[in-house]
Amino acid sequence: MELKDIQTISLKIKENINKVIIGKSETIDYIITAIIAGGHILLEDTPGTGKTVLAKSLAKSIDGTFNRIQFTPDLLPSDVTGLNIFNQATHSFEFVEGPVFSNILLADEVNRATPRTQSSLLECMEEKQVTVDGETRILDKPFLVIATENPIETAGTFTLPEAQLDRFMMQLSMGFPTPDEELAIIERFIASNPIDELAPVCTKDDIYNMGVAAKNVYVDKSVRKYIVDIINATRNNSSISSGISPRGTLALLKAVQVYAAINGRDYVIPEDVKALSVPVLAHRIISYTNIAKNSNKASIINGILDSVPVPTENFQNVIAY
Repeated sequence: MELKDIQTISLKIKENINKVIIGKSETIDYIITAIIAGGHILLEDTPGTGKTVLAKSLAKSIDGTFNRIQFTPDLLPSDVTGLNIFNQATHSFEFVEGPVFSNILLADEVNRATPRTQSSLLECMEEKQVTVDGETRILDKPFLVIATENPIETAGTFTLPEAQLDRFMMQLSMGFPTPDEELAIIERFIASNPIDELAPVCTKDDIYNMGVAAKNVYVDKSVRKYIVDIINATRNNSSISSGISPRGTLALLKAVQVYAAINGRDYVIPEDVKALSVPVLAHRIISYTNIAKNSNKASIINGILDSVPVPTENFQNVIAY
């Protein structure tokens, strides 16, 4: 697959999702970026803003499988990953796959499950595999976790540990539609649900191949240094007690490569880094004042972006790959 194909296929996916979702262009771009880059999404928003519909639309668009888990305090790790059950007819144990064996997994209200159950997602998200009773099974590609949190009802929830937050490539929010968008939603859904008629526009293999091709997007040395300067600034900021880890650095690098490709470029520019710094980095920082509001964390990252000098070189690759 060539780099130019990434933009073509990404536009088809976005147009397909837009048959169901009104607005949210930026959010859709970020989610497409994440699935191509092999990352995962944490969606923090109030119920009813279209998170499930968006996940289903993406799954249908790439001809992938979709599963949803409603996380509750009594949910067990085996309810997520699957378990071995003894078959009396064959006198042997048979593995029953859990919901993680899908391409798009919606982990609804993930913070309502116990830390033990939350941690069952760690191996799935990082290694794209599941180990049960000593046997490891590889998950299908692509594998994207879209985990949701309700920022309003926090009673009875378990805060996601930093190790788990660091596994999410981006944290996003859908937000409420504008009045015009809400009128358009009514018009679109008044007679039928458009998601029922949604057809695939690419294959799962296309997503994987796009991810491989995106690694060839050129990142100039000055842009690499710009990324490192931003990361280093989070580690030396008076408002931050724990800065971005190297995992976060690599997540930003992979994300900007894909983001450049879906915008029709074979090279990364500083604006790509600026566009993705908040969704990729804000949820990874820990504040001295224990700030819970993501908007405050976003303002810290935006402040860092304002303070770090932006490179002005020619970012195009002058040497053939």
